[in-house]
Amino acid sequence: MNKIVKLNDGSEIEVGLTGNSNNKTIMLPIAKKSVYGQAAKTLKLWGMDPELGNKFVEGLSDTFQVVFFDYEGHRLEHPNEDNLTPETIVKDFLLIADELKVEKFGYYGYSWLALAGLQLAIRTNRLECLIMGGFPPIEGPYKEMMTVTNKTFEQALNNQDLSEADHSEQILPEEIDWDNIQVQMNPDQTKQFVTMYKNLLPFQDKKVQDRLHIPRLTFAGEEDTIIYGENFGNVSVDVVGLIKKNKRELEQLGWDVEIVEGVGMDHTKAMQPAAVLPLIKPWLIKNLLS
Repeated sequence: MNKIVKLNDGSEIEVGLTGNSNNKTIMLPIAKKSVYGQAAKTLKLWGMDPELGNKFVEGLSDTFQVVFFDYEGHRLEHPNEDNLTPETIVKDFLLIADELKVEKFGYYGYSWLALAGLQLAIRTNRLECLIMGGFPPIEGPYKEMMTVTNKTFEQALNNQDLSEADHSEQILPEEIDWDNIQVQMNPDQTKQFVTMYKNLLPFQDKKVQDRLHIPRLTFAGEEDTIIYGENFGNVSVDVVGLIKKNKRELEQLGWDVEIVEGVGMDHTKAMQPAAVLPLIKPWLIKNLLS
């Protein structure tokens, strides 16, 4: 079943509900729509699965009921530049669950959608489990990401008048110079993430851990460390380093902690279905169905 849902800002998003309705429900806000043709070939060059969303849904819906939608894609098409706060994101997710008449559900998010899951978990009692991929549950790099998103927004403002000719050539991953890359996005697309991280700067993730009483898993690729150049504030976002550093404390707090091993298992590769499904599906079965 697919449905159009009007979110709190008035924008409309397509959401789906499928799978085994007799079992627990999993919310997947990471379900990107499949891409074909040249666009798919380009995604593959970057290590991205062009059928990411479909493979996640198919991989889980034989066992679970799955709520799926592409929240990041929606926000890039419909920026909420001044109001993409933790509160509004949580309200959007709960509104989607309400529209689909889903009362209780587990949640899987990756990167900024992982931190959104933590915000969801501390604001509702409707969550039955939480999986955070690619973002640490404690000592999260909110300050560093505030710097990166601010710089990204500044570049988007400065570069918005560049002609199509300036960026029409295809750039392959191995050709990227991350110190000199030019951001060519709509400033509103980037500003909404400035808004989000600005609202998260005062957030103290360690202090909310005692409010989490559900099964929870955190994971990262063993090479998930991003070092940003001068254009992005000379900051390092060491996701795997933070999770490894705090592994013992996280486990004492009730988290299951996994490091996804493999050559080149960086932030991008560790979010692909081939890496994630073998990890999260058995965990979900163990923690929700047994």
